[in-house]
Amino acid sequence: MKPAAFEEAPASNRPLRLLVRNFAHMKQVDLTFGDLTVLVGPQGAGKSLALQWLKVAMDGRQLVDALKAAGHPTDRPDVLIDLIFGSGMAPAWRDGETQVRLDKKEISPKNLARIGNGSERLFFVPAHRSMLISDGWASPFQKLTSDTPAVARMFSQNLFDRFSGKDAGTLFPVEKRLKREIRKKIDEAVFHGGTIGIEEDSQHAQRLRLVHGAMHLPFMTWTAGQREFTPLMLGLYHLLPSVQLRKRMGTEWVVIEEPEMGLHPQAVTAVMLLVLDLLWRGYRVVLSTHSPHVLTMLWMMRQLKEQNARWQLVCDAFDVARAPMRRVAEEAIGKDFRAYLMQFDDGGKVTSVDISELDPSAEEERIAGWGGLTEFSSRFGDAVRKAVNEAEL
Repeated sequence: MKPAAFEEAPASNRPLRLLVRNFAHMKQVDLTFGDLTVLVGPQGAGKSLALQWLKVAMDGRQLVDALKAAGHPTDRPDVLIDLIFGSGMAPAWRDGETQVRLDKKEISPKNLARIGNGSERLFFVPAHRSMLISDGWASPFQKLTSDTPAVARMFSQNLFDRFSGKDAGTLFPVEKRLKREIRKKIDEAVFHGGTIGIEEDSQHAQRLRLVHGAMHLPFMTWTAGQREFTPLMLGLYHLLPSVQLRKRMGTEWVVIEEPEMGLHPQAVTAVMLLVLDLLWRGYRVVLSTHSPHVLTMLWMMRQLKEQNARWQLVCDAFDVARAPMRRVAEEAIGKDFRAYLMQFDDGGKVTSVDISELDPSAEEERIAGWGGLTEFSSRFGDAVRKAVNEAEL
């Protein structure tokens, strides 16, 4: 008789808590997720590991099933850790010391196959997504080695399926996926009148192309921002049903790692508008970022909610027409926005700190400095002010 699957929490707006202790260099990471939660912190602080644990804690069975289908052995806990997080990660799990918990649920390599029902509760968009596209085509799950974390392999499979599907002729712009105002912002910031689609090349192979007038450009000739943004956008198509439905049935959460990669602030703003659309659709979104621009949006939304502001101010801030985006803006005003800093202590271990207030006047520097994202601009400004003062003496 098969073990019963863990009971899944019903979809709701209640906060969800993830606790990770003594995994790799993480001493204690304690995160309570709202409707939109943003993780910040220095390079290598474990933001990606924490988010992968969130995926594992919701969709363990889906991950195990995908690994089995690709021919990987999943019966040994140490091997499973390597397969999920990438080769070499097995020592990061220490029996008797490592603890992972989602609310009251204990998560371990021994029970992953019993978590969830095999479907997708959380959709994960990894960092470095452009690296999953080789010669203008995404790799299926089984073609990527165990050096690649499972969440990236699953995302690549999603792209592979989209590239191979019947609707792959034109991938942007398409009217039935993105709201017109969002399409316009993306085009202005990223593609500048170009179209994205799958075309046959001179070798009769299907490849991703960016078309500008008479130019049909292969993937590696695109700008870095176009290469990073396109798989993000195409991945999110998975969550935007083409029929008259707000969201994909069964999927409740979206993780996007470093949405700002390679992008101008204008394009980051377009991505944040797309994030607000995901919130309107009923998804709960988690971002990791190194961009002060992302936290500026989060700070603005918290301030507008605190002031019980008019929804029109959201549209004005994003410079979009009010009428078409009214429902998105009204929904956004009432959401729960949170931010966490993942920081190294004196011993090189990582802990988490709630910096959701994002108050520039806060006495605690971690909050006032937005987890260090504004620290250097403040120091640069201080240096200029001192130079001006000294020159006037």
